Amino acid sequence: MAGARDTIVRFAGVEKTYDGESLVVKSLDLEVARGEFLTLLGPSGSGKTTTLMMLAGFERPTRGEIFLDGKPVAKLPPWKRDIGMVFQSYALFPHMTVAENVAFPLGVRRMGKAEIAERVARALAMVRLEGFENRRPAQLSGGQQQRVALARALVFEPKLVLMDEPLGALDKQLRESMQYELKHLHERLGLTFVYVTHDQSEALTMSDRVAVFNDGRIQQLATPAELYERPSNAFVARFIGENNRLLGTIRERFADRCLVDVAGTLVKATAGNVGGAGAATTLSIRPERVAINSMIAQDNEVEGRVLETIYHGDHLRVRLALLGHDDFVVKLPNRAGQIRLGPGQTVKVSWLAADCRALDAE
Repeated sequence: MAGARDTIVRFAGVEKTYDGESLVVKSLDLEVARGEFLTLLGPSGSGKTTTLMMLAGFERPTRGEIFLDGKPVAKLPPWKRDIGMVFQSYALFPHMTVAENVAFPLGVRRMGKAEIAERVARALAMVRLEGFENRRPAQLSGGQQQRVALARALVFEPKLVLMDEPLGALDKQLRESMQYELKHLHERLGLTFVYVTHDQSEALTMSDRVAVFNDGRIQQLATPAELYERPSNAFVARFIGENNRLLGTIRERFADRCLVDVAGTLVKATAGNVGGAGAATTLSIRPERVAINSMIAQDNEVEGRVLETIYHGDHLRVRLALLGHDDFVVKLPNRAGQIRLGPGQTVKVSWLAADCRALDAE
């Protein structure tokens, strides 16, 4: 995407260390396209938040340079970068009204009263908070406070909006609702959003692209569908969505396909980030891509023993013992006529080679 549109942000060989020894961010090269919704996703300590803080200007790179609209900004203070910022804590002024909170960045920029009033009204309309101008933060719900914080970040029409875990303090239902609101707001405004989260669901729901961080490096940068369907390594497969992991050894490889020995059984798989014959591998298979007692022929068919069945409302999770592993999970839709499976029952478990990726051994 960054190649298809002009680039607004570029990290060039950026590194960050706090103690002079261990690198929190390692040799980061990253481009963000204008108008893109890019999410930095990863576990705690992976480098995603430090990357965002360097872009915002709250941290300075140890090495490398950050470019905003083609201009180096690594040494530029935050208030000179024309960037809007939304934090998990909202950071609203409790003694100010909603309108005063939203107007604050405009007052700092010494805009006239008429223009401030017009921009505040427009920003509150963007986030559907008309009529809340005179309320104080304590009189608002968590979701409404988050919208005020977002309006404040948008009111001065920045070229870039950064968000650091902005939905983390909300309950599950409100968080999911706000995900769609942010996505639709981004689509309407056409602004560039860079968003940090450890929540894979948020990343997959809202983003144009996702950069998956681990150990200070980007493990994969791709669209949500690409990450889920074709993870580049075992870490990404494990971190993005649920997946079954079968440990084995490559017996034969044919271009993009391979045969893998798993506990003495040959499994047909798609060759991803893996070596040739004799190499250890981790097979990745999504639980919803596996069938139980299917009448339709599949590339792989093995016998499994049911360990437990857990009811999840819209689907059933069946945990099985097979191929030397006792943590293999299958998701079955909860529908009329679905056969109930009990512990100890022997079943036929099958899946396609296209849904089974051979990746690096963890």
